[in-house]
Amino acid sequence: MAAPDGDGMQAILSEPHLDIVPRTEAEAARVAAVTAPPERFDTAQRFEANPGGAATVRRRDDNAAFSLPQDNLTFAQQADFAVGNGLFERLWVTAPASTLASDGLGPMFNVRSCQDCHIKDGRGHAPVDAADDAGSLVVRLGRPLTRDAAGEGMDDLRRYLGAAPDPVYGHQFSDDANAGIAREGRVEVTWIEDETVTLPGGEAVTLRRPEWRLADLAYGALAPDTALSPRVAPQMIGLGLVEAIPAADILAHADPDDADGDGISGRPHVVWSPEYDRPMLGRFGVRATTPTLRQQSADAFNADMGLSTPLRPDPAGDCTEAQAACRAAPDGADAEQGGFEVAGDSLDLVAFYSGTLGVPRREGVEDPQVLRGKQVFHEAQCSACHVPSFVTHRLEDRPEHSFQLVWPYSDFLLHDMGPGLADGLPAGQATGAEWRTAPLWGLGLSAQVAGQAEYLHDGRARSITEAILWHGGEAQGPRDHFAALEPEDRADLIAFLESL
Repeated sequence: MAAPDGDGMQAILSEPHLDIVPRTEAEAARVAAVTAPPERFDTAQRFEANPGGAATVRRRDDNAAFSLPQDNLTFAQQADFAVGNGLFERLWVTAPASTLASDGLGPMFNVRSCQDCHIKDGRGHAPVDAADDAGSLVVRLGRPLTRDAAGEGMDDLRRYLGAAPDPVYGHQFSDDANAGIAREGRVEVTWIEDETVTLPGGEAVTLRRPEWRLADLAYGALAPDTALSPRVAPQMIGLGLVEAIPAADILAHADPDDADGDGISGRPHVVWSPEYDRPMLGRFGVRATTPTLRQQSADAFNADMGLSTPLRPDPAGDCTEAQAACRAAPDGADAEQGGFEVAGDSLDLVAFYSGTLGVPRREGVEDPQVLRGKQVFHEAQCSACHVPSFVTHRLEDRPEHSFQLVWPYSDFLLHDMGPGLADGLPAGQATGAEWRTAPLWGLGLSAQVAGQAEYLHDGRARSITEAILWHGGEAQGPRDHFAALEPEDRADLIAFLESL
């Protein structure tokens, strides 16, 4: 799909969720200069040590490194952050309960709190084996979309849907449920180690691939054409800054037809916003399926915990019509919460908390090995997808995210990553082989926060080296460049990535 044009492009560029002050010509020139590729690699670029701009926080050596509020919040915003944090950590309970603002869990769900998936605001983890609880991993479900599956009156929106739900199990598999409701089943995985890559210098790296199964299915078999897409919960830092990056600046990196012939053809994911009833640029999620943090929060409340919000008002969550007991179960919606289980102001507070978690300061940006690794990173064309820096919009209503030079190391575009990482489940206009470029900021602290090293969308990679070697498709060239590096150059590149 090419980037939209005409009215579609204007709809995306208008960004209705942001109160934008247009850049002057002088500001645009400053932005172009400060985000240009480095001309030399023997010294760090200006402000590179502060990847979140003024929102950067001190670097910690414990598992709370991703849990600090941005340093530039006002006193009132710090209070909102604290309340949002409380809601993020809240353990929801079954309705009816005496705690009206905390009930409504389920009837089927994956976890009881946001923090259960985003461990210490970092990544979740994949199960170790078939006996391990899936925990902070969810399995999305889908099958080819037909006119019947889309439903009446959906013709105009069909191109934004991508996949239909399983007719019985819905869009997401629920491996837990309230008392009296049968959970949908269990997620099982077997890790297969059947490929070893020998790198120059003799280092042997064994890649593991997962074989996923849904066991003990309580409501019958899945549809024969339903595909599974397991996803580990991502880290939470810098999300508000990502939301504040101009759509035009992201679109400027798109090359859907590979016009420059470099083999890399990232494309924007244009998604439908139910909040604004219009197409918007997707930024969040492993396939960039969500345009705003508020919608991302509402989707997670509904799919992961079965909680209704103003954006996702169904209190039965992802329960389908085939699951009658689930649809008929009591819910926690009440007038004090605006008729929902999570009131609009609570949703806003969670979105604010999610958007103001600070990005840790980088260390070692002037270290000679890190600088050499940065040069290797650019020479290997890693920066073609993992775009180092952007400058956020100038925003009237969000000074904490306004006009900041940030270093997320992502273009936030979709890329075909080849058959090795493909799961066959389209999402919106993304194919089952396309993934949004994952931001790299905080990469070196990911294992420290999560308690273990796991990378990629399903946690299959146990090291950064493994993660790189899984790259294929549009990233095959950079992957092969990495695999051919001499040990010293390879170590330099890893040192640079661990410094992020």
